[in-house]
Amino acid sequence: MKFAHMSDIHLGAFREPIIRQMERQAFEDAVERCIELNVDFVLICGDIFHVSIPDLSIVNDTIRTLRLLQSASIPVYAIYGSHDYTPTGTSIIDILDTAGILTNIMKAKLDDEGNVVLQFVTDPKTKAKLTGISARRIGLESKLYEKLDKARLEAEKGFKIFAFHSGITELKPSFLSEMETVPISNFPKGFNYYAGGHIHVTDEFEQPGYPKIAFPGPLFTGYGKDIEDTARGTKRGFFVVDFEDKVDHLEFVEVKGFEGCYLSYDAAGKNSHQAKRELSTKLEELEANGKVVIVRVKGELAGGKTTDINFVELQRQLYTKGAVYVQFNRFGLSSKEFEANKLAGEDPVQIERNLFRENIGTVKVSQDNLKGEQGVHSAVELLRATRDGQKGGESKSDYQRRILSSGIEVLKLQKEFKVEDKDAR
Repeated sequence: MKFAHMSDIHLGAFREPIIRQMERQAFEDAVERCIELNVDFVLICGDIFHVSIPDLSIVNDTIRTLRLLQSASIPVYAIYGSHDYTPTGTSIIDILDTAGILTNIMKAKLDDEGNVVLQFVTDPKTKAKLTGISARRIGLESKLYEKLDKARLEAEKGFKIFAFHSGITELKPSFLSEMETVPISNFPKGFNYYAGGHIHVTDEFEQPGYPKIAFPGPLFTGYGKDIEDTARGTKRGFFVVDFEDKVDHLEFVEVKGFEGCYLSYDAAGKNSHQAKRELSTKLEELEANGKVVIVRVKGELAGGKTTDINFVELQRQLYTKGAVYVQFNRFGLSSKEFEANKLAGEDPVQIERNLFRENIGTVKVSQDNLKGEQGVHSAVELLRATRDGQKGGESKSDYQRRILSSGIEVLKLQKEFKVEDKDAR
């Protein structure tokens, strides 16, 4: 018996049509590989979509792809990811569950003592038992683990899978050192397989009492760093797990999202005009035809400003050579003439959190949940809620109501707001 474990598909992460098409194709290729490999079921550990209320065209394509698995009698099990979660309580994952496209395996209730009791979902063919904890708003997720009735889960017999969408404190990569994580001791012991999501690195681990912990990483990409790593040769894909009474074999199945080309250029010690000429020459030497080209430019210019380097013109140069998509990473580029305030971090959420943390003390508020570290958490969640754009067919007033509702939920405001058609107050 075998199942596929994938996560962090992030459909709709990029606005560029060519990359969105690659996202869709990578997911479709992964599904077709699952069918070819004759897996018994597919487990998706969060972030199927990049936003909790995605564009309907993306949802439609996703349903069409998932129906390929239905036609092959391969059930799909899933949990929420941090991008699937919505403060209003219902996301597209719930809708897909109700429609019978997939099964949300987080079935939880509170007992009389306030403990979180998880129910198992049993796969009818393999009799594998699945449960897990979905991602939640920052801070709330950790509390679920702390209140988890682990003894009940550990006493269950059979082949057990625990799905989660969190970083594990003891196992998180160094570049995510500030990410909120969950200690391994808060996970129930004795499961045969711990199916992870959220960490955009492919890896597997073993810990005492936790025989197999696996993170497949993103199926395609979710952020600029992901697409850069892929261009540099990082493989993307999913795990296929062979099992009977225990995990017998774990295999990584590669999904080729695109052909990449990567260049790193150090402008240190050069003036802006020298750097532009040298960079242009190096770009001319690249084999860019039909490829996604990622260029990282770093170093402190000895003279001139970073804006003297016309990156639009350099981008055009690569498109002329046949590149299908071009991305310049200029985060590490600076100049002596202009010092910008740059915040450390690779993960966008981490950078945002650092920015809020640096400035939270300058804002005077009366609510405790908007102060200190909790205020930082609320600010990050509010930013995520408000960056969700207006959907096709959604009126301006409905969009305003939805964003206000999400914001009120994040900030824990009780006051009722009236939304006018012309203005949101």
